[in-house]
Amino acid sequence: MEKEEKVKTYEMDMCTGVVWKKMLVFAFPLVCSNVLQLLFNAADIVVVGRFAGDNSLAAVGSNSSLIHLLTNLFVGLSVGANVLAARSFGSHDDKTLSEIVHTAMLMSIVSGLFLALAGSLGARQVLMWMKTPDEVLGLAALYLRIYFLGMPATMIYNFGSALLRAVGDTKRPLNYLTVAGVVNVVLNLFFVIVMHLDVAGVAIATVVSQCISAFLVMRCLMRESGGIRLDLKLLHIYKNSFLQIIKIGLPAGFQGILFSISNVVIQSSVNTFGEVVMAGNSAANNIENFVYFAMNAFYQASISFTGQNYGAGQYKRIYRILLASQAFVVILGVVFGNLVYLCGTPLLQIYSKSPAVIAAGLDRMKIIARTYALGGMMDVMVGCLRGIGYSIMPMIVSLVGSCLLRLVWISTVFQIPQYHTIETVYISYPITWIITLTAHILCFLWAMHRLERRAAQPDEPDDPEPPEGPEVPAIDS
Repeated sequence: MEKEEKVKTYEMDMCTGVVWKKMLVFAFPLVCSNVLQLLFNAADIVVVGRFAGDNSLAAVGSNSSLIHLLTNLFVGLSVGANVLAARSFGSHDDKTLSEIVHTAMLMSIVSGLFLALAGSLGARQVLMWMKTPDEVLGLAALYLRIYFLGMPATMIYNFGSALLRAVGDTKRPLNYLTVAGVVNVVLNLFFVIVMHLDVAGVAIATVVSQCISAFLVMRCLMRESGGIRLDLKLLHIYKNSFLQIIKIGLPAGFQGILFSISNVVIQSSVNTFGEVVMAGNSAANNIENFVYFAMNAFYQASISFTGQNYGAGQYKRIYRILLASQAFVVILGVVFGNLVYLCGTPLLQIYSKSPAVIAAGLDRMKIIARTYALGGMMDVMVGCLRGIGYSIMPMIVSLVGSCLLRLVWISTVFQIPQYHTIETVYISYPITWIITLTAHILCFLWAMHRLERRAAQPDEPDDPEPPEGPEVPAIDS
């Protein structure tokens, strides 16, 4: 009994109490986790850059966009698991929660094995398609092959931490990430400096740290009680849970993939301005990521809080969750976005001493960093929509508003001679954020109206996104 009480302290009932206070308690470890992840990733690059040379640095740094492109689909599925687990936890349905847990964890293992096989076998060919320079190709392929061998562990951690977040536990995933991150840094230094393993050493250190975080999450779930408890003997694909995870998670995954493709096109436009602008843009983007991931914690909070309250049938409370999430991202985005710009010069000097590169970085920051709150607000709207079971709708709106419109902007406005400037590329971000945010607000109001109407008429089927219905006209409007 005493052990059970200790376990329960990690869980959070998001359906009662003051929303903003509980959201802060929930989101603070997520903010720390996101910032730590960025710092640990930076450590990989710093170690290999300082002790292995420029080609090794390029080999490790150039793989990030490809890794995101290949993993986003499966990371999106963990969002589906999070939503469904939060909903079942909020409705106190331990049987369904258990089915979701065991389905999701088996999916994580299968998806990880698939990525390990595809990544290790196809790494060199994909890098050749990306026109990776010959002097970097061998090192990049070696790094990618080893890195992808750790994908089963990465997927287990992503799915496991998503399930823990669903019941309100963000503290233990932070602890596990901290342990794994410290091991990663120590092994980086040992394998690269002492063992002289170059990029292979960095990749091996990453795989070992991923295995540690995966083991800790699995052990945590296996020691839980109630529906969230994992029993390896019960690993099974439960059809209904699997289909629901796919229904919510697959659109999120596709959205991530298409966003990655869109960012590649945007990057190609930046590249036309030369290496100085490219360097300044990359440095500014790395700094801005700290602001983005701080806001992203409240996007994740909005999913879990909305999911639990949807499961409990507390629709009115969802509005308070939305307002609290938006307030936090606005504060973070406005304060830290502008602070990053005001402190831009010393921050950019960490990456480069070149005045031209620093100036190029400030050109990006004055437009994107200062308006970053708009991107955070857009993400929160997506989180709340996913929390109440709508995943296809925000995917379509986001793709049209944030991807397609940017591509149209680049192919039209950017091509006009007097507007063929780097500022024109950057301004596409706040413009598309505003348009997409407005569309998401309208979709959310429509979705909540539909949920409340259905609550007043309980005989209607409980299907947030039916295959046929008013969804498409609503998006078109």
